[in-house]
Amino acid sequence: MQKGNASILLDKPVYVEATASVVGQKEGEGPLAEEFDIIENDPMFGVDNWEKAESTLQGKTIDKLFIKSGLKYEDVRYIFAGDLLGQLIASSFGIKKYGIPFFGLYGACSTFGEALSLGAFTVANDGADRVIAMASSHFASAEKQFRFPLEYGNQRPMASTWTVTGCGAVILSKIKSPVKVTGFTTGKIVDYGVKDSMNMGAAMAPAAADLIETNLNDFGVNANYYDKIITGDLGTVGSKILHDILLEKGIELSANHTDCGILMFDSQLQDTKAGGSGCGCSAATFCGHIYNNLKEGKWKRVLLVPTGALLSTVSYNEGESIPGIAHGVVIESEG
Repeated sequence: MQKGNASILLDKPVYVEATASVVGQKEGEGPLAEEFDIIENDPMFGVDNWEKAESTLQGKTIDKLFIKSGLKYEDVRYIFAGDLLGQLIASSFGIKKYGIPFFGLYGACSTFGEALSLGAFTVANDGADRVIAMASSHFASAEKQFRFPLEYGNQRPMASTWTVTGCGAVILSKIKSPVKVTGFTTGKIVDYGVKDSMNMGAAMAPAAADLIETNLNDFGVNANYYDKIITGDLGTVGSKILHDILLEKGIELSANHTDCGILMFDSQLQDTKAGGSGCGCSAATFCGHIYNNLKEGKWKRVLLVPTGALLSTVSYNEGESIPGIAHGVVIESEG
């Protein structure tokens, strides 16, 4: 059922049948360590370049997902997945061996929200009995593509974020389970003219604010309707901007907002500056920490808002600004 300008209330809830998450060593040293399925201490994942490493990361996550669910590859109709690399090479090489029909998605670091939305919509409308939604990122492959190769040794400003080496994947199905997707809000591109690629939080915060305001208006609720509103990777800098923008609109978030980029690392002990970022940031955080809190009934209703900065090396080198986007998914405890 359509709600307002940009939202869907699913006629039938879609359930999270299983989750899996794999992260790197730095993420495994952070506050959420116990909630990941696998912590891989080799950043190369046993292969010979960073791009293959991210593909291997995706493969490990899918393998773990099937082990946890007890399902076979043929039980899944589609995979909705994406990453940050050009032409989605982490996904296309990472999951080709499974032979599952694939929708490749790019929403920058908002990709997991896009995957959850489209996957849930497909299942709810009888397009599939069971799908996978997944997203990944890798610190070194992202730095190599968007900023500087690690060998350059550049200094990182305080507003910068640390791209998460991580992947999260969920199986969405009609089979009743403790956690369900009940609706979503699709974001639009918002551009405030930010051009600093080392300050992604500032570029993405306006899109997150627009998404949250739209979601609340479309569903006719206030921010307290959700136990938590969790953005993807705004970090400390972007979160402050988000709060300021929404306060001007009369929306107070401070009581129930947090951010996956803030949750992922201890910024003081791990020197991650403003926090974590990357497609894998919201994906891995959801598949462990957020899912567990919903499954255990500690939270009844969450608005997950993965956020993305829609730049490329071409647009950045041509002096363009960095448009932002966010996608919101309403996820509830069945209890």
